[in-house]
Amino acid sequence: MQFDFLQIFSSFMVLFAVIDITGSIPIIIALKDKGGKIEAFKASLVAFLIMSVFLFVGEPLLNLFGVDIASFAIAGAVILFLLGLEMVLGVELFKNDNPEGASIVPIAFPLVAGAGSITSLLSLKAEYHEINIFIALFLNLLFVYFVLKATRFFERFLGKSGILILKKMFGIILIAIAIKLFMSNTGIVISKAG
Repeated sequence: MQFDFLQIFSSFMVLFAVIDITGSIPIIIALKDKGGKIEAFKASLVAFLIMSVFLFVGEPLLNLFGVDIASFAIAGAVILFLLGLEMVLGVELFKNDNPEGASIVPIAFPLVAGAGSITSLLSLKAEYHEINIFIALFLNLLFVYFVLKATRFFERFLGKSGILILKKMFGIILIAIAIKLFMSNTGIVISKAG
């Protein structure tokens, strides 16, 4: 077992930025206002199960298609980069094909366990040990659960400006992480000017 606090923290931050549950608070509130009942535990558990399965058997699944982790990590870096741009620029690059919803769709999937978070998990496997990513995933889904339980509180506490600031900040972090993932899996090195 390769327990590493730094890897857990880094993985947590990547997943936190990609899942962006605080940035999804307006979407969650809109679903609740339309009469959609959101069960926090059910949504969190389903998202956790989907992402755990991908964390542990995603690689064999990719091997069936002849794709290695490094190639998937590069593809993931591109998606993370685009997600970061989406957050920073306030544009919609990824469309939500199923706006109707409840706890499972669209909250658990694809809002929490979507293409970005699944890609991130597989990309992180190219850098970190599975146990550290799993712990980071569990902590993130615990946070998702509490946010879903306290959506109204977070809306009042952060306000629209606070939510917007968080989204922009994590978008920039996500872009930086995407660049790091891309460089480490392609072998590109940027030398510091001295």
